[in-house]
Amino acid sequence: MGLFSKTEAYLGVDIGAHGIKLVELHKTKSRPQLWTYGILDQALDIHLPERSNEKSPEDLLASKGIILDKKKEVANTELNRVYDERVDKYAGLLKALLKQVKTTTTNVTASLPVSYIFQAVLTMPRVEDKEISKIVAAEVAKMLSRPAEEMQVVHQKIPETEPGKDKVLRILVTAAPRTLVEFYTLIFQKAGLRLQELETEAFALERSLVGHDKATAMVVDIGAERTNFFIIDQGLPLTHRSISAGGFMIDRILAQELGIEPDLVQKIKYDLAKIREKVNSAVFEPFLNLLIKEIAYSFDLFLHQTGNEAKKPEKIILTGGSCVFPFIAENIQKNFPMRVFIGDPWARTVYQDGLRPILDNIGPRMAVSLGLAMRNII
Repeated sequence: MGLFSKTEAYLGVDIGAHGIKLVELHKTKSRPQLWTYGILDQALDIHLPERSNEKSPEDLLASKGIILDKKKEVANTELNRVYDERVDKYAGLLKALLKQVKTTTTNVTASLPVSYIFQAVLTMPRVEDKEISKIVAAEVAKMLSRPAEEMQVVHQKIPETEPGKDKVLRILVTAAPRTLVEFYTLIFQKAGLRLQELETEAFALERSLVGHDKATAMVVDIGAERTNFFIIDQGLPLTHRSISAGGFMIDRILAQELGIEPDLVQKIKYDLAKIREKVNSAVFEPFLNLLIKEIAYSFDLFLHQTGNEAKKPEKIILTGGSCVFPFIAENIQKNFPMRVFIGDPWARTVYQDGLRPILDNIGPRMAVSLGLAMRNII
């Protein structure tokens, strides 16, 4: 490396209900190389009151347990204070984590909470490229639950199976509230970072777990509060569904079955051999049945969409902090005629051999942050 060469380094930051995960990658011979990583285990309230016209300031504050017997102007001031406190808190936590793991760059790509994201596939007659944006804007405005001017909308063409032969175009549309984009932008600015891009978790997971594979697959991301289901086809996440069940539900069942305090669950949760001996998988049926039902429903919706009728899903990839829990992959495998496995987000990354045991252990939790860091390398 020359004296004046400059290393290309990128951060990926994932802020979720169970804390903050970050990965720094360096670009080495056109490949992503792991430089450092960090995890902050702390419950975070990512469901923030928005500064929006849909509800009064008093209602938004009440949703957070803050009751004001004051004038509306004072309520607006109080709402802004709550908003700013959240920005300062998250920025402080992120800044401390950056210092602890000794990151070397301020270039960052971050994810937006998937529960706030609108995504749809539009089918339209074949038109010139310059007409697409106008048509997309008109169609999306009819579908959004809030005014289009309050949303930041992006779109892209879905690759055609036989270019030029289809009579229609299929467009993937993604939209996020501008207030949410503003909130995340402020967090990273106050943490001293240069936010290069905000994108959805779906694209990050596709990047780290699927890569160049064009086959039809589903990624099941089992988070703390929610489980998200993404169908990825031709390298694009085309559908997303979500249920309000995740790791916290598993924790409650496990604590009850073992007769221990919930705080102790995390300490034994990943000791798979011991848990397998003590816990009957039948106690997890309420959670497992929710997963299986949603997987079947998501595939059914996808395969009935125009252009997908002949598609054949090939795999189900599990990720998220609770996906390594016993019986999940086994029970899903029993219900679907395809390969079911825990994804390896590090498969496309260069790292020291000695780190493999650690990376295997934390991999499912880091898939989003790793995929974000890979954005400007792959």
